[in-house]
Amino acid sequence: MAHYNELPVYKATYDLLLAIFQFTKDFSKEYKYTVGESLKKETIELLTLIYRANTRYQKSDVLQMAREQIEVIRLLIRVMKDMKQINLQKFVKINQAVENVSKQLSGWQKSVKSL
Repeated sequence: MAHYNELPVYKATYDLLLAIFQFTKDFSKEYKYTVGESLKKETIELLTLIYRANTRYQKSDVLQMAREQIEVIRLLIRVMKDMKQINLQKFVKINQAVENVSKQLSGWQKSVKSL
């Protein structure tokens, strides 16, 4: 079992968290302390789920929760784009990071189910 912080999905999620911290600084006050904080919290929760999945023998349920978590993050980012808090260029970049994490979680879950 790899150490959790060496997992590619953990690293990608951590990079996503750093990007979220960077772009939420530019949110207007109304969104910075509501949706911005929710985005940070949801992404930290995703990192926690990845850690839990890595340490458990039965990973499938935790990975399903992680996949649901990344969809919540994707939704919040889309809402911020629609509310004009994120420009299209930042939206595309952050969405690529979200998609990368999502694909890794899906692949991990498929590999666990095939065991």
